[in-house]
Amino acid sequence: MPKQHRNGLNSLIILGAWIIWKHRNSCVFDGLAPNVQSALQAFRDETQSWIVGGAKGLAALGLG
Repeated sequence: MPKQHRNGLNSLIILGAWIIWKHRNSCVFDGLAPNVQSALQAFRDETQSWIVGGAKGLAALGLG
């Protein structure tokens, strides 16, 4: 596997954990109901932000 693809996969894992953590905190501290669709949309939005911010590995995976 090329290095950029490995980096992209690592970024996806970190991003997924970050989104789950943020969604969990919103549910616990803000009283929001768990919602998979909103978590997935946040994941998509944040992925685009990371790509714009320079995450070349994510762009190499064709996510942007």
